[in-house]
Amino acid sequence: MNGTELVVRTIAETAIANEKYFGDLDSVVGDGDFGYSLARGFEKLLDGWADLDRTNAGSFLKRCGMTIASRIGGTSGPIWGTAFLRAGAAAGEPLDRARVAAMLRAAIDGIKARGQSDVGDKTLLDALVPFTDSLEKSGDLATAARAAREAAEATSAMVAKRGRAAYTGERSRGSVDAGAMAVAVIAERISDVWQPEVTGS
Repeated sequence: MNGTELVVRTIAETAIANEKYFGDLDSVVGDGDFGYSLARGFEKLLDGWADLDRTNAGSFLKRCGMTIASRIGGTSGPIWGTAFLRAGAAAGEPLDRARVAAMLRAAIDGIKARGQSDVGDKTLLDALVPFTDSLEKSGDLATAARAAREAAEATSAMVAKRGRAAYTGERSRGSVDAGAMAVAVIAERISDVWQPEVTGS
């Protein structure tokens, strides 16, 4: 299994393993279906794992994105699917630190456009952007995962401006964003399974 496949499989397995946790976080100010939707979508991805296009990293990620977009319910499907599609479009060789950062930036831009959101709106971007910034700077996944965790926890002080949680206004303050925490948990798991640093320039 190459690096790209390892990362995607880790994302899928982590989403499935944390279904209840992510759902519980979402139920505080959302409709509580985030964990369920994410888990079912990634289960479908793993069900068809053997048949995914592995011509190159870009093709693989795009196929994953299309599967995720069609299988994850609610607003999460288009958002997560777009992230994979955009990352796939930016993929190339060598898969060094600069390339990985470019793929993450492309995913971030796609999420911003699709969700009409930005950093500070209390969404997964509030953890994904700090994660990307840290990884681009240090090349160390553990350091980047810590940045994602700290940023996700900091969303508890924010008022949601996007998604169902936005309807709750001030009531959304005091709880972390489920999407941001999902990014942090996934980043930590990827850091655990990918021991070497992402190197290159």
